[in-house]
Amino acid sequence: MGRFVNPDNSAFQVALNSKIYVDKTGLLEYTNSVLGTTEAYICNSRPRRFGKSYAANMLAAYYSKGCDSREMFSEFAIGKKEDFTTHLNKYDVIHIDIQWFLTNCDDIDNFVAFLTKSILNELKVIYPMVITSDITTIPQALSNIREKTGNKFIVIIDEWDVIIRDEAAKEKVQEDYINFLRGMFKGVEPTKYIQLAYITGILPIKKEKTQSALNNFDEFTMLSAGAFASYIGFTDDEVKALCKNYNKDFEKVKRWYDGYILEEYQVYNPKAVVSVLLKGSFKSYWSETASYDAIVPLINMNYDGLKTSIIEMLSGDTIKVNTTTFRNDTVNFKSKDDVLTYLIHLGYIGYDEVKKSAFIPNEEIRQELKNAVESKRWNEFDSFQQESENLLDATIDMDSRKVAEQIEKIHSQYVSVIQYNNENSLSSVLTIAYLSSMQYYYKPIREMPSGRGFADFVYLPKPEYTDEYPALVVELKWNKNAKTAMQQIKDKKYTESLSDYTGNILMVGINYDKSGKKHECIIEKYSKNK
Repeated sequence: MGRFVNPDNSAFQVALNSKIYVDKTGLLEYTNSVLGTTEAYICNSRPRRFGKSYAANMLAAYYSKGCDSREMFSEFAIGKKEDFTTHLNKYDVIHIDIQWFLTNCDDIDNFVAFLTKSILNELKVIYPMVITSDITTIPQALSNIREKTGNKFIVIIDEWDVIIRDEAAKEKVQEDYINFLRGMFKGVEPTKYIQLAYITGILPIKKEKTQSALNNFDEFTMLSAGAFASYIGFTDDEVKALCKNYNKDFEKVKRWYDGYILEEYQVYNPKAVVSVLLKGSFKSYWSETASYDAIVPLINMNYDGLKTSIIEMLSGDTIKVNTTTFRNDTVNFKSKDDVLTYLIHLGYIGYDEVKKSAFIPNEEIRQELKNAVESKRWNEFDSFQQESENLLDATIDMDSRKVAEQIEKIHSQYVSVIQYNNENSLSSVLTIAYLSSMQYYYKPIREMPSGRGFADFVYLPKPEYTDEYPALVVELKWNKNAKTAMQQIKDKKYTESLSDYTGNILMVGINYDKSGKKHECIIEKYSKNK
């Protein structure tokens, strides 16, 4: 039993000792199924506080020869599988936390040498007759051990990308580190001594020129989670069960912390969910674990359309993103899409793989991103915020004429001439026009099933604002008239979806006349007694 080679299970025991632990041992069923195959090279990237280290510690506890974990896992999902004991504590495991090594390295230029010496020293203790003085690298050592004993290794690397993210200016250090990883995992020889390679961090593997530096790895990311989707964060069902146990309003937890879309799963930030269940307060817990200062320089990059895209997402809209050009590092940003892709990996933006679109996933992240924007006092944001506040005030005052004027002003100022008469632009305009509502309302619900159809927009105020701010049911029309929009709200009974809502409801009909480039609005108060 060593610190890095064949560790014990104490690190995972810490997770099990916590007040809340959600069983994610199903991940072991997947890794068991790929052991010793070409699919046994796995890179699982996810944002901070999404359980990266928990997963790495779990793998080490399950596979390591340095402990007996039968009792630890027997009551979990993996313990119910027929092959539970087939691979349990049967392998030589190397578990490396790059963050720890980086912190304890006296000279960053000698990082790989420090890491290599630390691992080799432990391998020499375990295999003294195999690791001779002429062996100076970890791959050499593993190859020799495999040749002499037949033993294969499971290698787990946590926070694999810290050097890529935090030491961007140290090109030689990064080059040495990437070459170290190549030596460990690429080529024919590693297939002889690697039973499983599992590396985890925030970023996918760094791209060099047109391909990954380790192109033999399967990658499971926030862009495409594949079989790992339900093991990255908490799922809907898991959060429902937790809310029931802790007597919390599931729908409120969902609005605040849900929103990441991974395959067929809605995924929550585990840290946020655990925090709200134990501490009780609905707020952003993101800033307690990572400062938004790191993203401020990114969202202020002078790429065409970047700031507008941020404003659109803050307002509740989605935007198309090309994620293929990002090189998975923190220095080679070439476009708006590169910045947005990085923000997706950091967890500040959600991503819909099917629609290839990005969005702000929940109320927690909306607050964080809004704080980041406001900290730099964007002129674009400040002026737009004021126009939006005027629009919201006019809506609540039921001043139809002023609402039409404000929407027309925003439409002309923030939509390009090419798109101005695009039917879809009116929907986008309305989304960003009510930007200021995000302080008082949840993210607008688009195409909400309601009555006999789908309402274009439904704005529900947060519970603390229901006395001052009514719910808004908005219908848009193109080249018709506002009366038609209002009549559709009534005929289709769009307000029926809000039957449990106890506050006031305003019905808002808006029309855009293409030929005259004029907007028209009608606002009526909904009466549940009618």
